[in-house]
Amino acid sequence: MGCGEKTFYTNFMKNVIALILGGGRGTRLYPLTKFRAKPAVPIGGQYRLIDIPLSNCINSGIDQIYVLTQFNSASLHNHLHSFHFDNLHGGFAEILAAQQTSDNIDWYQGTADAVRQNFTYIQQRHIEYVLILSGDQLYRMNFQKMLATHLKANADVSISALPVNKEQAAGLGIMRLDDNGRVIGFLEKPKTDDEFEHVRAVPAWIDSLGVRSEGREYLASMGIYLFNKQVLLDVLEKTDYKDFGKEVFPATIRSQRVQVHLFDGYWEDIGTIKAFFDANLAMTQPNPPFSLFHPDWTTFTEQRLLPPTRLNGAVITQSLIADGCLINDGAVIENSIIGLRCQIGKGVKIRNSIIMGADYYETEEEKEEQLRHGVPPIGIGDASVIEHAIIDKDCHIGKRVEIINRQGVMDNEEKPYGMIHDGIICIQKKVVIPDGWKLSN
Repeated sequence: MGCGEKTFYTNFMKNVIALILGGGRGTRLYPLTKFRAKPAVPIGGQYRLIDIPLSNCINSGIDQIYVLTQFNSASLHNHLHSFHFDNLHGGFAEILAAQQTSDNIDWYQGTADAVRQNFTYIQQRHIEYVLILSGDQLYRMNFQKMLATHLKANADVSISALPVNKEQAAGLGIMRLDDNGRVIGFLEKPKTDDEFEHVRAVPAWIDSLGVRSEGREYLASMGIYLFNKQVLLDVLEKTDYKDFGKEVFPATIRSQRVQVHLFDGYWEDIGTIKAFFDANLAMTQPNPPFSLFHPDWTTFTEQRLLPPTRLNGAVITQSLIADGCLINDGAVIENSIIGLRCQIGKGVKIRNSIIMGADYYETEEEKEEQLRHGVPPIGIGDASVIEHAIIDKDCHIGKRVEIINRQGVMDNEEKPYGMIHDGIICIQKKVVIPDGWKLSN
């Protein structure tokens, strides 16, 4: 994209409004979503899931952003309230939570219904395009390039697509295209050889767009849609469709010009505990598939006034340490993420784990009062060992605690401490674990 062309599309972005869909219960991320909305789940030590689509919008020149949610939205409200958009010339990121009105007394019935219930915000006079995004995907995308594809194709709707191989395609929604990149069919999770052949893309066409196909002969929907405003209003006003992926998108293929926008970068749906865990720990690798260190693409988040982390003789390898932590003598941390305000005691061992940290610092008076009642301070007590686990925020973990899945349990029902998903121990928010406790599953 040349300099003049880039300026042209930058100006066009002022006519784009972004809607980030985060209204679901987030059951696949439970218990991380027990007390918070899915987009508010912490990632990468000091960010939240919502920061990824927000940052993609801001870096792309989109500064009119709404987040649609209805479950446990208090922490998300607080997070967005502290976002500063001073450099965005009047930009905003606002929550649109489900609410009763004179026109509608129901909660959101799905992603499409959530947008339908917020038509007022879309119908602003200067808005020409509506970008629909998910709140639980990890990727870095310049939406100016997507708008360029949309305008050049004179499309009514555009959808981002990721080239995938046959094995990956079996678990995704796959699109069928004509020779010009127009979407003419859609198949959810193809199974038979005939179905795979029906949605197979021509590798030479993928290569012609500057993306190396390399055996990836299928184009998977990323759930990222760009609509002409009136097209979106029409399809939602004239139908009772509830879901974008299952109803709205297939319907627009039949009635509108839907263009594919090819994307060839890291993209991960982190809607499950395993996907969330793997994607986070991958960030600790020497050459991570998704790096938070990017000079041209800032990951924006809540502005905090925290001191630098202090290390007192700890040994840390291949890990990310957030701001405001205190890590004491003899602590060993390997291949892990340590979140904000973590207090880690002497001789603690943490391996292949995510410690989300704390929302606040306890005073000495608060610690003494809790100790009188047998409650350890927030943080990880001396000589405790944690392996292959997610420790949610504000947990009180005592001394000599062992959080290790020694029996190799893959899944269990919810316990007082939390639960195990796919072999990953999930300690839920604010849990109190006394001195000497050992996980018995």
